[in-house]
Amino acid sequence: MKRFLTAATLALLLVATRSPVLADEDEYDDMQAHPLVLAYYIAHPVGYVAEWLVTRPFHYIVSRPSLERLFGHTPHEEIGLYHDRPVASQTRW
Repeated sequence: MKRFLTAATLALLLVATRSPVLADEDEYDDMQAHPLVLAYYIAHPVGYVAEWLVTRPFHYIVSRPSLERLFGHTPHEEIGLYHDRPVASQTRW
């Protein structure tokens, strides 16, 4: 019972002393009602789900070393990825 009273007092203290949140309001403008934006709001989740449920598993199967020759898959070069970039101490200005 003592723990409950302590927790209730602490919760009441936190709620009573809260400060207002200073968040920016998302004001509406006419660009949000453009038909292409509305179509994007519908198409984006569909495309995202299709990528993760269709194309990525398909690429995983096709890129297996034992199946690469069958599907004609060639690995992509990893040039230009983040880990290939020089460290700031290695560059000269």
